[in-house]
Amino acid sequence: MSTDAAPVHLTPVPSLAARVAFVGAGPGDPGLLTVRARDYLAVADVVVVDSTHREEDVRAWVREDAEIVRTVRGEDGPALTPSARAKLLVRTASKFDDATHLVVRLMLDDSSGGTMADEARACHEAGVSFEIVPGVSAAWAVPAYAGMLPDGDGGQVHVVSAADTAVDWSHSVDDEVTVVVLGDRDRLHRALRHLADAGRGGETPTALTGRGTTNTQQTRVTTLQQSLDSPEELDGVSLAVVGRPVQLRAELSWWESKPLFGWSILVPRTKEQSGPMTDRIAGYGATSSVVPTISVEKPRTPQQMDRAVKGLVTGRYEWIGFTSVNAVKAVREKFEALGLDARAFAGLKLAAVGGVTAEALRDWGLEPDLVPDGEQSARGLLESWPPFDEVLDPINRVFLPRADIATDTLVAGLQEMGWEVDDVTAYRTVRAAPPAAEIREAIKGGAFDAVCFTSSSTVRNLVGIAGKPHPGTVVACIGPATAKAAEEHGLRVDVVAPEPSATNLVDALAEHARSLVAQAQAEGEEFVRPSRRAPAARRPRSRR
Repeated sequence: MSTDAAPVHLTPVPSLAARVAFVGAGPGDPGLLTVRARDYLAVADVVVVDSTHREEDVRAWVREDAEIVRTVRGEDGPALTPSARAKLLVRTASKFDDATHLVVRLMLDDSSGGTMADEARACHEAGVSFEIVPGVSAAWAVPAYAGMLPDGDGGQVHVVSAADTAVDWSHSVDDEVTVVVLGDRDRLHRALRHLADAGRGGETPTALTGRGTTNTQQTRVTTLQQSLDSPEELDGVSLAVVGRPVQLRAELSWWESKPLFGWSILVPRTKEQSGPMTDRIAGYGATSSVVPTISVEKPRTPQQMDRAVKGLVTGRYEWIGFTSVNAVKAVREKFEALGLDARAFAGLKLAAVGGVTAEALRDWGLEPDLVPDGEQSARGLLESWPPFDEVLDPINRVFLPRADIATDTLVAGLQEMGWEVDDVTAYRTVRAAPPAAEIREAIKGGAFDAVCFTSSSTVRNLVGIAGKPHPGTVVACIGPATAKAAEEHGLRVDVVAPEPSATNLVDALAEHARSLVAQAQAEGEEFVRPSRRAPAARRPRSRR
């Protein structure tokens, strides 16, 4: 008798189609996207997504020229049927004429549920090559984010899809068994009913979680019987945990306990500059909406910068002072346009107005000689700048590449110390276009819990293009000058960062939020976020 396995016949894969990768996006938090998933998204030609994926999140992961295809009918229409989704995926892959192109099918959770099997089978039948990149499973991630972890006493964990009608629930009735059930409201209710009918005690602690791992996660702790008696408690819920780990939530709830959890924060800043700030905001459990208030453009007459850079190369200057990241960027772009690199700074002394600008120089391979220890502003830089010394300084000239609207404080101060200054317009700042009506309504109507101002110009420009934030919105400012500008525009300033940096500003806002919660608890009240106290306003779609 032969022991050889029966041969497996595979459909030949034609070359006239892109390859498809089914990529698990995880349960909701973009930070849970795996490294391999990010690698695939970074090179994808097309990404096919469901309506649950926010386009701004997907755009952050893919190339600028990548196409995003939604599995819905129309702009915001109903979702396609499973068979229609499968046909859409095959049709999208077939638009390409070879397998060097990649179509990513982004799936919620770990790619194991939903219509993935049907869509993969459709690809196989059409001769479209495919692969699977599993993601983080909601069955483990969501309970962990809700503070429900198996304790050290052992016991089993049963993970069940509420859509499975063939489950033998008798294996899950013991108190030592933790049951994790995934599904929508009606299926969850039916599954929990089957669990109770099989003999699981009605007083068993039960936690119901919706929008798990996101900044809008909500968890309600109840009992198995109460969840059955009040089906409305299952509205918006996608996962239920039944068992002892629910009792640990009071001690281990870390995600929903973050100081800014659930807050919606307005960031009036360009997207290019907002990355570290929005990452910090997300780390505190909040969402952020970036609204550019200025647009950075090249100077109208570039000849002045050309002459200054040529003078830099020929030894005209002793110092070059950078007062912003935009100044570093402008000089770097001019260097690249002229075929120069960082070696042209040899022999020059470099000054940076603060830590963020210093980091921009370090990214270029340059280490600043001067960064103020105190106030990180033009005034602080001036206080740290050494006066001209005829013996120690062979050259008495300073190059200041700055914005067209920069103040004269630094120039006048350097001149008083004996320096000659070439104050050169390296870039122009112009007021950005007004944001969408939805954002303007949210700003004035109180839909944002807080706004973080990083300069006086962001205050002036935001008020100019979108109006003043609602009086109930927490106003946080990066420093005293910015706070003064906010007050001059009739805003109540709640937070001023102890040190003028974007991350310190967010840290100070988080500390303010902690104090608000502590105050409410001391008064025996439940803390209510500022946006919940304001009149109803249309909520903007926020990052994360």
